[in-house]
Amino acid sequence: MEYTDEKYYGTYFMKLRRAQDQMLATIYQLLEEITKDAEHAPVEHIRSRIKSMDSTREKLSKLGYSQDVRSALIFLSDIVGVRIVTHFVGDVYSILDKLQKDSGWKIAIIKDYISNPKPNGYRSLHVILEIPFEDEEIPSIMTEIQLRTIAMDCWASLEHQMKYKKNISNEALIESELKRCADEIASTDLSMETIREMLLEQ
Repeated sequence: MEYTDEKYYGTYFMKLRRAQDQMLATIYQLLEEITKDAEHAPVEHIRSRIKSMDSTREKLSKLGYSQDVRSALIFLSDIVGVRIVTHFVGDVYSILDKLQKDSGWKIAIIKDYISNPKPNGYRSLHVILEIPFEDEEIPSIMTEIQLRTIAMDCWASLEHQMKYKKNISNEALIESELKRCADEIASTDLSMETIREMLLEQ
């Protein structure tokens, strides 16, 4: 019998789905408050997911925990994940400001890989939230919101593809090119932000 994500999470699956839906509802409400009109909408798109069984087990194994679902709920910080892709870098921080002011959840950690990119060039802003969970024994879980620009998201997609490819013959060259592209993207994102600010002043 095929062991699906839903079977892995069992009775917790629908609780996770409701937690995911509540996160999205809150995010959309916050975005509505900062969206002046369709022309100035800060977000290109939003994606969300409940972490797959395979990814969950792999991460728990790397962290040295048991691979059961309760361990996932207790120890993982991204069992539910939302990715918000913006047009401009400034939008990332405007949304972060709104997230920080919302009382419906507790922000546990902020990892700013935009201001402090990873050595490979990865840029994104990660917000780890502690949100209520519908379970007597596990009253809250940790979830993650990632915020990045369109350009950062495109780069991350390529980096992800490389990460899971096997036997890459020119790996060092690709890594070098990705790092170069990451730096160019960061420079372009900042230039675009400056141009937008100049236009808004007109």
